[in-house]
Amino acid sequence: MIKELWINLPVKDVKRSREFYTKIGFTLNEKYGNNDSSASFLVGSKNIIVMLFAEPVFKGFVRHEISDAVKGSEVLFSIDAESRAEVDEIAKKAEAAGGTVFGKPGENQGWMYGCGFCDPDGHRWNSLYMDFSKMPR
Repeated sequence: MIKELWINLPVKDVKRSREFYTKIGFTLNEKYGNNDSSASFLVGSKNIIVMLFAEPVFKGFVRHEISDAVKGSEVLFSIDAESRAEVDEIAKKAEAAGGTVFGKPGENQGWMYGCGFCDPDGHRWNSLYMDFSKMPR
């Protein structure tokens, strides 16, 4: 049975990326790999684990070329927000921490409010507040 979900991402500069994710509110996970070649974070109330690895280390794991996240997207990671204000705050934090907001906070489909941002390596994330009372049935 699956107990945890680990998201593993390649990064060019572990220290810079560790600072970015800490500044946007991820919790440093002291239990796993925090060193010069990796950083570990706990995300959300269910403690999803996000692991960042220096590109050469990551390449050794996947035994494959690393995609250039600045040029194309393979995945979009979504973070649940408790309010519109929290979405706005995450966008501000991401930009202040050195990320890029590619989708300014705004309403989508009448029941979602979200923003999209990239970390310093180009990995795409979005934050969404979903008002299920307004969701079309």
